[in-house]
Amino acid sequence: MKYLAQLMVTLCLLTGVAPAFAGGTIYAPGTRIGLVPLIGLSPSKTFPGFETDDHAVKVVVAELPAAAFRDVETVAKSDSSSIKGPKPQGLETASGQGYFIVETAKNGNDNVRRYSMVVSGDTFSGYVAAQVPENVEKIYSDEAMKKMFATVALRKEVPVEEQLDLLPFKLTELSSFKTIRTLGPGAILLSDAETGHDIDSKAFLIINPIGSVPEQQDDRGRFARDIATTIPNLREAHITMSEPIRINGSPGFETRIDATNSQTKTPVTVVQWLVFGGGNTAMRLIGSTPRDGWATVFPRFRAVRDGIRPR
Repeated sequence: MKYLAQLMVTLCLLTGVAPAFAGGTIYAPGTRIGLVPLIGLSPSKTFPGFETDDHAVKVVVAELPAAAFRDVETVAKSDSSSIKGPKPQGLETASGQGYFIVETAKNGNDNVRRYSMVVSGDTFSGYVAAQVPENVEKIYSDEAMKKMFATVALRKEVPVEEQLDLLPFKLTELSSFKTIRTLGPGAILLSDAETGHDIDSKAFLIINPIGSVPEQQDDRGRFARDIATTIPNLREAHITMSEPIRINGSPGFETRIDATNSQTKTPVTVVQWLVFGGGNTAMRLIGSTPRDGWATVFPRFRAVRDGIRPR
């Protein structure tokens, strides 16, 4: 199929015909945004979106706050002459009304066409942007790109299995957390919150690999305490414990903090685990819960931690 797709693109180059669609809707891995890609575009392995094999044509997707769609819609419906740049144009998509922009720009010394669109997903805004070099504009023309953007579809949730498959490690225990959401390359959030709006008021656990950690045992305690002070949304925080431990047979460090959550103004207890790997890398886990639920939630945090396995 890969060679067939390449052949189709080559035929398009020779004939000047706009490329056909590759098939049904494909969601960018780990996101709620999908589209029907043109022939020659496939899911990227390095960013959320799609690209050609030579990386020349890129389509990037992102989830923005719900207000982003409303802001663009306001600009699109405005009669003001003070608007700088191209005005967003309405485009009907598979998920309803979107607002689409086309413009010419520079990528270094090369001329490119850039396309962008925002669509409402109710609780979030779906954003899609593409860049096409001028030497392939006959294939990926304005008309072809507009038709592809019209296929943009939004889904309510990303399947948990799909999110877990994107991680550089395996999670064998989820401890009954209700919400599972990837936060970026290699990072994931587990939460008792039903939606993203009340995460701070519920128990949650964030797991992500980090680099540039000390390789020497004597420096790791200081590092653990220093990095614990960077945990956001905490005030009146003080460390109640910080000591080395073994985690799944690897050297680690556990730090506990009592604080007030700056968003909810409620007392919370936070645990930070660092699991040191080879070289200067580590796995960082940050668990936070309202203090009155600590005794119940802490064993769940620990079960998730102990269930992490290498791929």
